[in-house]
Amino acid sequence: MGFEQLAELRDRLRAENEQVKTDSTKPRKRKSSLQAKPREQDPAVEAIWRLQKHFPLAFPVNPAPKVPLKEGIFKDAEQHLELLGISSEQLKLGIATWCRGSRYWASMTENAPRLDLSGQAVGAVTAAQVLHAKQQAKRQRGQARRIQSKPKERVQDPAADTAAEQIVD
Repeated sequence: MGFEQLAELRDRLRAENEQVKTDSTKPRKRKSSLQAKPREQDPAVEAIWRLQKHFPLAFPVNPAPKVPLKEGIFKDAEQHLELLGISSEQLKLGIATWCRGSRYWASMTENAPRLDLSGQAVGAVTAAQVLHAKQQAKRQRGQARRIQSKPKERVQDPAADTAAEQIVD
């Protein structure tokens, strides 16, 4: 499951959780899908969705592999803020999120073409950039392992300690 799907699932679960909280205090009424309010999304996810909609060759939808983007793609995309319907900060957050992750780093192979918004090759990935991508992927894997292997904190129970001492004695 890709980042976009995970973020969408998280937002959907949050919305359902909030709905359950409000439903328990109000009498039940059924809304048609036309009356439903649009749910709020993470600004980065919203920006990525809009970039995928308007520039599908540069921002392919999962499961298609990501492609290396042109250096300075933010400045190019910034010219389309009105078309995208997002702020500059939201665009920056979306592109940063898009370029941070194993799918993007896996696309960074030496001499792979870097694409502009229209999907045209405008450069190539250098060996130094490949090395940087590998380091970033390794760092991310290490952080994920540390989080997974962190021992859960035990709550100290004085009664249990006393019982253990009595057994040892």
